[in-house]
Amino acid sequence: MPHAEAPGIEAAPHHLRLRWWTELPLILLVYACYSAGRLLARGDVSTAVDHGLAILRIEKALHLNAEHPLNRLFTREPWIGIPADFWYASLHYLVTPALLIWLFRSRTVRYRAARTWLMTSTFIGLVGFTLIPTCPPRLLSAGYGFVDTMAQYSAYGWWAGQASAPRGLGGMTNQYAAMPSLHVGWALWCGVILWRYGGTRLTKVAGVVYPLVTTIVVMGTANHYFLDAVAGVAVMGAGLLLAPYVMRCANRARTWLSARTAPAATGSRAARASIVSGGCQTSAGERIPRQRESRFGPGAEPSASPTDAGDGAPAPAR
Repeated sequence: MPHAEAPGIEAAPHHLRLRWWTELPLILLVYACYSAGRLLARGDVSTAVDHGLAILRIEKALHLNAEHPLNRLFTREPWIGIPADFWYASLHYLVTPALLIWLFRSRTVRYRAARTWLMTSTFIGLVGFTLIPTCPPRLLSAGYGFVDTMAQYSAYGWWAGQASAPRGLGGMTNQYAAMPSLHVGWALWCGVILWRYGGTRLTKVAGVVYPLVTTIVVMGTANHYFLDAVAGVAVMGAGLLLAPYVMRCANRARTWLSARTAPAATGSRAARASIVSGGCQTSAGERIPRQRESRFGPGAEPSASPTDAGDGAPAPAR
């Protein structure tokens, strides 16, 4: 029995053929915008700290402050903290593109909607980074009780002490882009894809475990608050609802471009056909018929046709 499609994950039209050489630049462009947006939307540090503290106060008022016990556990137990740091620093950039490639190759009819959902949500997240620069727990002063596990275990990985960036490149990333958590948002997207299209019980289990573990990891490593994770889920929900409209706009733009380019292509084909089939044209568009040589040679006048004398009678003898 076929699966019922969720809103925004309907199949792409069968006539729409996707090519990897057009998809790859598009995905790279979106990822470049994501990276540039995180880099440029730095905001004021004091404002980012104020936003982080406000989130912490709201969580304490709602008794949602799970970051502290998780962070203490990850800090105290290296066998948990070190794998969690590797999880945070790598899977975000490995699992998501791997699933995109898998969808493109084996579920092409679903790929375009899933890709549009992911990209739309990512752009919404960039708006959040710009409007709400937020200091993550690990960058708050030590008095708030958070330990940066990636700095603590930096000797085991490539990230030094500045987020998940490789050593020496920490200054090239925006460490105050914590709200919303796209680590959690992208993990949720991966989970939905695995659940719906994986086809096995193992992939369904992975579809549930991956976003849940990612949510625990981002809090335990002190990279995000719980409400950052909630915002990441909300961003993916908004992207899911907006994806059909984005696809319709893209289809209309493609149709408009095709209509604009079709007359020119048709005109050029017609001109080539006229040259091949009916002689040539002057610059003014006047057709010059092809000249047929007489069988008597150049310059000789053809003899009169037997019917030239009229009514089919033979020409009179001279």
